Amino acid sequence: MRIGSGFDVHTFGPGDFVMLGGIKVPHTHGVVAHSDGDVILHSLCDALLGAAGLGDIGQHFKDTDPQWRGADSKTFVRSVMNMLLIRKLRVGNADITVLAEAPKVGPVRDEIRKQIAQLLEVEEEFVNVKATTTEKLGFLGRKEGIAAQATVLLLDARDRH
Repeated sequence: MRIGSGFDVHTFGPGDFVMLGGIKVPHTHGVVAHSDGDVILHSLCDALLGAAGLGDIGQHFKDTDPQWRGADSKTFVRSVMNMLLIRKLRVGNADITVLAEAPKVGPVRDEIRKQIAQLLEVEEEFVNVKATTTEKLGFLGRKEGIAAQATVLLLDARDRH
């Protein structure tokens, strides 16, 4: 068993939606990012990579590389999942927390959970998505951005128990 954690944050900018867990969520702003700025999937990639001892998302998908400009972050997760497959690792479970005053995660939680379960090749019961605010404190509390943290458990793919 291997445990990994990840964290990502993006500032809000022009736009009318944010990507969360591969789902387009209507919002009063977009995010400033090189790719699609999906804080859930970025933190998830870091957690997966960390658990596997493979560094972080920036090492594999550099924000200075033009090929990743505007990229769909599901591509990053699929690539990381392939790295795990090569190393005979599989996801046991994932626990994700979104930190933001807005947008609210509750209305799209089930969609996000389903999308992440598909990406991680696990049943939905092995993916948990929750959200919290910072009680109006700091840049998140002032609605200047959004953050997410993820924790994952990786298991040996050869052991299916």
